[in-house]
Amino acid sequence: MKKIIKTIFKFFLLLFVAGIIFIAWANYSIKKNSDAFVSYSIADVPQTKTALLLGTGKNLNNGMPNAYFYNRILATVDLYKSGKIQYIIVSGDNSRKDYNEPEDMQIELIKNGIPQDRIFMDHAGFRTLDSVVRAKEIFGQTSLVIISQKFHNERAVFLAKQNGIDAFGYNATDVNKYAGFKTNLRECFAKAKAYWDLIFGVEPKFGGDKILIP
Repeated sequence: MKKIIKTIFKFFLLLFVAGIIFIAWANYSIKKNSDAFVSYSIADVPQTKTALLLGTGKNLNNGMPNAYFYNRILATVDLYKSGKIQYIIVSGDNSRKDYNEPEDMQIELIKNGIPQDRIFMDHAGFRTLDSVVRAKEIFGQTSLVIISQKFHNERAVFLAKQNGIDAFGYNATDVNKYAGFKTNLRECFAKAKAYWDLIFGVEPKFGGDKILIP
């Protein structure tokens, strides 16, 4: 009995170590492969018809404004006003009646002077993979500027390129390390999951009718 328990323990220990190695490798690989295609500088961003703004909640669980959300809005407005992009796909979660990331983003962008007819909403961007793939399959875009924080853009650009999209990430201002600790920790696992999804051919949860961007 003791021998069986010891063997089981060794098996799970090896599994745990293999998991840690896989997570570390995935994070290193994605950061390395996307490093040349993400930037904080508008000057580095290629002229592209459409940007993909990745969603997050407008408010935190405690009701306070979410800095990640507002920093992404400001980055998008700056990019649009610079003339580098013409249209914006706002993609996010709309899985509950009282929670609508695309609509919240659209409202804030309009408040900041971006015309409504330049904004297209994707209500089925439940994950980064869904947002990126749907930008190609539903909205017909094979070139994108992706807007989010750097840690998120690294993964989004990687996924976009793996799905045949010419992508560049424009980095919104990050939040301080203390406030963003949980988010950055979660991102470590998300990068590993990105590789897992590619290996097993995971596709977006929803399809839909094609939407034409002029």
